[in-house]
This record gives sequence, C-alpha cells and structure tokens, in this order.
Amino acid sequence: MSLEFAVQHPCVLRARYSEKHLREWGRLSSLHAAITTGDRAAPTEDKIKWIQQATREIDRLEKESAVCADCPACLPIDTAGQGEALGCLGRINYPIDAEFEKFIANRVQLVLDTVEPEDWPRLLSILVDPESPFDGEATKELRRVTTKDALRFFEMRVPIKFARAAANLTTDNVFDLLAGFRSEDAAATTYTREFPLSATADYYDFLDLILRNDLSELERERLYSRSRSYQQFLRLLAAFERAEALETRVLVD
Repeated sequence: MSLEFAVQHPCVLRARYSEKHLREWGRLSSLHAAITTGDRAAPTEDKIKWIQQATREIDRLEKESAVCADCPACLPIDTAGQGEALGCLGRINYPIDAEFEKFIANRVQLVLDTVEPEDWPRLLSILVDPESPFDGEATKELRRVTTKDALRFFEMRVPIKFARAAANLTTDNVFDLLAGFRSEDAAATTYTREFPLSATADYYDFLDLILRNDLSELERERLYSRSRSYQQFLRLLAAFERAEALETRVLVD
C-alpha cells in the first residue's frame, strides 16, 4: 500500500505505452524487488508462483526501461530507488513512520520559530493562513483507517500539534498540503491527483527547507537508518526538481 508518483516527461516509453501501463510496470517492479530482495521471510508457495508467472513481464520491463538511465526525468537511484525500474517513478509506502512525522513536526516548528515570516517559503505562509485550504480533514480521516489486513496509513494514531504561530495546526495539515491537487484527467492517467507545473517550484522550496536545509550529516544518517519515509520523501523532492526543470507536472495517487 503506497502513494505513487511520477514525473510526466514525454519520453520514448510514454510514446509507446500509456501512463496506466507504466504505472502498472512500476508496481510490478516494486513488488518483485520486495519479494526477491527485501522480504526476509521464507517465500511462500504463492510468492514463488507469482515470481515464476511474472518473470516474462519483468524481463520485458527491464529491457524497455534501459533507456531510463539517460533520461533527464530519471530520479537518483540512491534515493529510494530500489525496485524502481522506471526512473521517473517513485512511491511512499504506508504507514508513514512515526520517526518521519516527528522529524517533520520539529523542522516545521523550527522554521516558524526562527525564520522571519517574510522569509518563509510560500507554502508555509499558505499553511498558517487562517483561510488555508489545507485544513487537515482528509489526513484526519486516513489516520482513522485500518484495513482488513491491519495496515494503516500513519504509524501515529494522533497528529502532532504545533505551537505559537501555528497553534491551530497539526501534522495533519502538513500532510494535506503534501497530498497534491485533484487531477482533471485522472481517467487517462489513473492518477487522481497532481502537482501542476505552477506549483512544483513552491513544493521544491518547502520540502528542500524542511528535509535538507542545515541538516547535519549525523542527523541525515540517523534518519536514513530509522525512517523509510524520509528517504521516499527525498525522492519526491527530487521529482519536484526534475519536473520544474523539465516544465512538467508530478502525478500522484
């Protein structure tokens, strides 16, 4: 269960395959990698059968995706790139871990407390505005969900509250902000939401400040070792950077 995203660059693969097909390939690649290299449990009979059935399509995917290495939309392989055969795709696996949510809360609060409002990233100003559209309600609903397989969207059952300039906000508002906007062509792409080109620079500035700015090497190493979500949001940050440079959007669902 994951939030999937893609830099929609008009590459040679998109000339031959639909966005839906590429997304299905992305899922196949991620699942195959998880089962063959990331799953420490002994493979069940069902898993072995699935791997055998998927072999032909995996071979085709690997052959076709060889062009990704030279594509300007290709995201860094060392940034949550394991299992992403298609270089412009990424995913944020659920549940979003508590380590990352605490990190986000601390970093946003730090900026609010130490940076002058006129120097805040535009998205942060929008977030704290009383009329902000990011009211946290969508995330609040997701936080309540537990699937029949006992899976959750967030490891933390209760959001973290902010203080002072953002005393009326919680991390639910932040994750609403990071969920993107409704896409008008979801029927064609299968992605229900998007970050339009007009927003990619703002999202890059916000996430770059929160995820990387003035972060010590020790803290970065600690996050890498403790938080899968941190690495995957860094990949989303890279997607915004590529999308802005290529003047395109980031699809998300």
